[in-house]
Amino acid sequence: MIYPGTDITEALLAGDKHCRVCGALITGAPFARSGDEYCCEGCYLKSKQCRIVETGKDDPYLILTEALVAALDAREHETGLHSKRVACHTLVLARRFTGDSEHLRQVYWGSLLHDLGKIGIPDAILLKAGPLTEPEWQVMRKHPEIGQHILSAVSFLAEASEIVLNHEERFDGQGYPRGLVGDEIPLWARLFAVIDTLDAITSDRAYRQGHSFDTAKEEILHQSGIQFDPLAIEAFIAEESELRQMVDLKCGRAPIP
Repeated sequence: MIYPGTDITEALLAGDKHCRVCGALITGAPFARSGDEYCCEGCYLKSKQCRIVETGKDDPYLILTEALVAALDAREHETGLHSKRVACHTLVLARRFTGDSEHLRQVYWGSLLHDLGKIGIPDAILLKAGPLTEPEWQVMRKHPEIGQHILSAVSFLAEASEIVLNHEERFDGQGYPRGLVGDEIPLWARLFAVIDTLDAITSDRAYRQGHSFDTAKEEILHQSGIQFDPLAIEAFIAEESELRQMVDLKCGRAPIP
């Protein structure tokens, strides 16, 4: 999608632009730009991720998993790289609580795979255009447990699977699947919840355009102590500058890192 009325759009229309990292043709946002050089969303996020933790860019398991997640995003008609965005953004918050590479890898994997369980949700429910009925919601609410069950046989993803299981929990206990309250929810899942909402509000949907970072920030702060852990909100505020820059990528405004 090209965002009209910007100098970025005019630059793209003036001729073919390619990602300086992977060489892919860039036809519209999201991308990053520095002078006459461009970077696609995938390479931009990879750069951000590698600045925090090296997950092994040539690891065949990583490559396969990211391909699976891309397929899941496509099935749900997500625009851009939703799962990879929230994984990289959650890392930004997580590094405030740990510098351990293994913990950060688990955060990345768990955030990346958060919606894995939707593979078990029928298309008639997952892709339904209108509101879900209560019976349909009962099915949809099973996706965290489905995802955790899929990962249960993968021992080295045990910590990551806790994000998958708990990413829909709320700080006030009104979430699902277990209705956990406060610190009962694993820290990484509490951080992820803030980032998932940030990405949801700032992303385009079929029925609306994405809102600004400031709009998302206002809603997130309003939910402190309700939907979100105040500790996670503190981390969000502390990392606002970097998160804002990463959100700007979706509007073609972010500089190449």
